Amino acid sequence: MSGNTVLYDHPGPRAKVRNAILTAVFGALILALLYWIYRKFDEKGQFTKVLWEPFLQGDTWKNFIIPGIEGTLKAAATAMVFALAFGLIFSVGRLSEHRWISIPAGVIVEFFRAVPLLLMIFFISFGVPFLIHQPVPPFWSVVIGLTLYNGSVLAEAFRAGIRAVPSGQSEAAYAIGMRKSAVMQHILVPQAARAMLPVIISQLVVLLKDTALGYIVSYPELLQLGVNVVAANYFNVIQAAIVAAVLYIIVNFALTGLANYLDRRTQRRGIRTQKLDPGAAMGNAPGGGL
Repeated sequence: MSGNTVLYDHPGPRAKVRNAILTAVFGALILALLYWIYRKFDEKGQFTKVLWEPFLQGDTWKNFIIPGIEGTLKAAATAMVFALAFGLIFSVGRLSEHRWISIPAGVIVEFFRAVPLLLMIFFISFGVPFLIHQPVPPFWSVVIGLTLYNGSVLAEAFRAGIRAVPSGQSEAAYAIGMRKSAVMQHILVPQAARAMLPVIISQLVVLLKDTALGYIVSYPELLQLGVNVVAANYFNVIQAAIVAAVLYIIVNFALTGLANYLDRRTQRRGIRTQKLDPGAAMGNAPGGGL
């Protein structure tokens, strides 16, 4: 009983048997569905050698797929840095006590969260040139669109994380004379970032996948080069899409693995710090020094 929670009770013997049966039934249904899909594709000749053969050639990878992966990673990495900075700045702005800062920051965040990303990229590429009287490169159209949308979502995540930090910590910091900027920088933001790390990583994975929308402005990323261009040359759009999907999965798993590694390392560092703090406190206490 001590291991139970309010929302979930550990299953008993009957529930375990029922769960095992349901798992087996749904597993069989999924396998049957996959086999049905395979049969339908096979009937249409989608597994013939000639359609898959281009992916066994080095030129296909050298000219299309690898440059597409490089374009995807380049746009994603740049947008991740800008989106994190955007989210941090506007989350702090929304928490400002000055209404002339918090209200405009809130309007900007809510506006860019509401506009569809595809429409935003399209407008930056084809609408902004009328304002600045020069074309916007496809790379920056994708990066700016990803930054504005995902940065707005991250701003709300940061704001929720900062609000989740117990108020007693900031009150204690104010009591010893720290300014609000120092409290944000040294106390609230680091704890919020650590607490919201799963949400942040999930949004960065979404950002990486959203680079595929760059095809609308002909940005040479994985979907554009690895699917559209390859299919136009070899007439194998299904096969190209499957290969591109597998590559997206591999890249996203690598990003998630890196995030999990950083999370574990941060937790170990926090544990070491907690173990050292009591000794440091004893050393600073009257009569407790060595």
